[in-house]
This record gives sequence, C-alpha cells and structure tokens, in this order.
Amino acid sequence: MRNQRPPAGKGDALSGAAAHAVRRVRRALLSAAAVLGLLLGALITLPGAAQAADPLPCDIYGSAGTPCVAAHSTVRALISSYNGPLYQVTRASDGARTDIGLLSQGGYANAAAQDSFCNDTTCSISKVYDQTTRHNDLLPGPAGTAGGVDRGADASEISVTAGGHKVYGIWVSPGVGYRYTGRASGVAVDGQAEGAYMVASGTHVGSDCCFDYGNAESTPADTGNGHMDAVSIATTCYFAPCTGSGPWVEADLENGMFQGDNGSNTANLGNNSTYVTAVLKNNGQTTYALKGGNSQSGGLTTWWDGGLPTRGGYKPMQQEGGIILGTGGDNSNRNRGTFFEGVMVSGYPTDAAENAVQANIVSVGYSGETNVPNGPQSTIKGPGGKCVDVDGDDTGTNLTAVQLWDCQNWAEDQFWHHHANGSLSTIGRCLDINGNGTANGTQVELWDCNGVGGQVWQQRSDGSLYNPQSGRCLDSPSGATANGTRLQIWDCNGSAAQKFTLG
Repeated sequence: MRNQRPPAGKGDALSGAAAHAVRRVRRALLSAAAVLGLLLGALITLPGAAQAADPLPCDIYGSAGTPCVAAHSTVRALISSYNGPLYQVTRASDGARTDIGLLSQGGYANAAAQDSFCNDTTCSISKVYDQTTRHNDLLPGPAGTAGGVDRGADASEISVTAGGHKVYGIWVSPGVGYRYTGRASGVAVDGQAEGAYMVASGTHVGSDCCFDYGNAESTPADTGNGHMDAVSIATTCYFAPCTGSGPWVEADLENGMFQGDNGSNTANLGNNSTYVTAVLKNNGQTTYALKGGNSQSGGLTTWWDGGLPTRGGYKPMQQEGGIILGTGGDNSNRNRGTFFEGVMVSGYPTDAAENAVQANIVSVGYSGETNVPNGPQSTIKGPGGKCVDVDGDDTGTNLTAVQLWDCQNWAEDQFWHHHANGSLSTIGRCLDINGNGTANGTQVELWDCNGVGGQVWQQRSDGSLYNPQSGRCLDSPSGATANGTRLQIWDCNGSAAQKFTLG
C-alpha cells in the first residue's frame, strides 16, 4: 500500500499540461525574486542607503541596554529611524525661523536649506532638537549665577564635511550656550547611572569655564558637589598636576574638572586631534570612567576607570537632570569650543557599546578645520596688520567699541560678513557709526543691523572702507596700531591709517 499511487483528482491532479504551467510560473517567480534581490543588493550598497541601514549611536546603545534619553546634533541623525529636524535657525533680518532637517532618513543635515534661508543675512541657531521621543530640546540658556543670558551660535560660523556632505557645527564662543532648564525626561537624577559622549573640536578650545555637554542643575546655579555629570574638553588643569598642555577630556562633576581619582590624573595625556570623541560614564554610586579618541580614525583610549572622588558630595552623585551644551551648570559661559554631535544614555554603557559608537563616528568621515570660522565671514586687516575687533571677547552688545587687536583665528568677533546692502556684521550685529553721525572723529561701534546709512561700508581700490552717507572713511586715529585702538571715521586721505582689507 505504501507504493500505491493516490487516486486521480487528488495527489496526481497536477499532471500533464497543468503541471507544466505551474513549473513555468514557478520559474518566472524565482527569476523575478532573483532580480529583486539583486536590485535590493545594489540599493543597499549605495552610500545614502548604507548610512540609513547601518546602526547609528543610539541604535547601538539601545541594543546594549542603555537607551538614549537625549541626542543632539547639527550634523546628522543619531538614530537610524530618525527623519525629523536637527536644529532651528532664526534669521537676523526679519526674525523668521525655519527647521533644518535631513537629506534622508537616518542621514545628514540639509545644509543647503540653511544656506538658502540665511542668504545674505545672518542666522543664529535658536534650538537644537532632541532626536529621541523625549523632546529634550535645547534652547539658548537663561542667565545664571555665573553668566548672563546666552545667545544662540552663528549658524554659519563653522562648516565641515561629514558623510561627504557639507554640514554645520555649533561654534561656541563666550556668551554662547544652550540648556534644558528643569528636569529633562529620562535623564539621571540622584545617583542614577548614565553615560554621555560628544564629538567636538580638539583645536578650538580654552581654559575658562566651561565647554560642557551633559547633566547639570535643573536651574542655572551651583547647588553643590556632585550635582553635575557632564563631559568636557578643555585646557583647564583644575587639579594640578596635569600632563602636557591639553586639551583633556574631563568630567565636570561640579566644583571641579576631574581627570580621574580626586581630580589630578597624570596618566591623562590629552586629546588634541582636530575632532575628538569625548566619553564619560558614571554609575552614580562608586565609579566613573573617561575616554577620548580621534573621531577620524582609531579607537578610544581609557583615561580613567575607577572610583568617584572621595571629596564630599560625589559618592553618591546628586544629579538634577538638566542638560547643558557649551556652558557650566551655573551658566559659566566664558569658554569656547565646537560641537558636532552628542548623546546621553540611561544606565552604565558597556565598553563594547562605546567602541561600536566610536567605530560609527569614524565611519562618518569628518573632515575640515574646526578652529577657524569658515562661513561667509572674513577678517578685516587694518593698520599694523591688526584685525578689526569687538571689545569684550565675542560678547559685544549694542554700543560696544570696535577697535584694533592682534588677529586670533578663533576670535568670532574678528570675522565679518560683508552683505549685499554694504553692511558688515559679526556676532549678530553690525559695524555702526555712533549716533548715525557724519562728523570727523565720530567713533564706530557695534549695533543692531538696521540698514541705516551709518552701517554702509564700501571697499575701495585704495584699500579704504568708505561710508557714503558721511563721505568719510574708516580710520585709526593718527595711524595708531596698538591693541585697543578705538576706530573712527575721518576725511578720506589714502593714508596707512585708512587701509582696511577684507581678507
């Protein structure tokens, strides 16, 4: 019975012509599937598709059990499924705002959209969006106990290349900073474990306080040891001795920039590459770790993996769950730096997850200088080879003096944008003649851009900057070249005192 054929109309129903037809359909389907597979394979190998398919930092952390609770970048998506806005820009000319999003899901910033919106005016970065579902967005910070109200960074101050695309970073100068005020959703508090990383410049750095990213007080005030848990890169040797001149990846745990142990750690040799991956993790109770790496190549170096400081307040930690970018917890906003991306996670990340994140960062192919403003701005060289500068180290407000000073490639207020209407702007304001005056000796200053005649400057073939309304030229009194020489207008005379070249 085992060899008996089934009766007709059952198991042998697909015989003869019918079976032949089925085989033809099967071959056609298999062929179509093969072609589809080849097409999918080809698509997956395209650069854009590969980026969207690869796990990004928050995917990596999430798979390791330490999900992102905040993810900020003006460069790229940090979650492969993300297709929302990265940041918002506000136009100086009319106060209009727009969001800058991605070229594709899981991809890179649409810098062309910013260029179009900000054409021939200046824009500031007025919001940095959180890419997680927690909406921990960052805004220019309020005044704190150690710094005044923060301003948004100039949106076009620093452009670099990532993933083969032009993108913009956040150029932090004194007075620039961002914050989530209050307790951000999911961010560690009261000794909970957390981790964070940022990609920042290792060449646009300073020693003042504080270029930080991470957990801070819920209000901009120093509330004591252990109330912060932010990663920093700076030349700050807070606890001597330090090895070399930095910059070092450090932990700002409040009232101290810690390189390890109780502060000093001569094993921390610093990270001075153009792009630096700075990593901090803290279990909130006993242990923290610091790592640094070159964001363009190689892996991470562990600078510290050991006990939390034994000074009072750090064991356990007492975090408050605010978020800062570019400032200290009390809004100390006197340092400088360049920020490209960063995340905060819940829980204590594994070394394997951090290594995978570093590999992903390297795959981005960051390139370009990070310590020189390279947008539409340029320096104005004056008498003695000095630069036209704003008094006050990048923090000028209305009426601030405009002067000569030694040229510094990192000084934002020495880089001016010459607009189509003839105005010259820096740090969001214009080179202006006091009182819109026209008399010899009237000093120049910084003032809100408003299109008046006292803000129009024409570069002439003899090297002078001519103001048509007054009929006079930008001038250094008596041809002085000392730092701090206040500039004025004077009858055009072709002298060396009136040679100002847009570089």
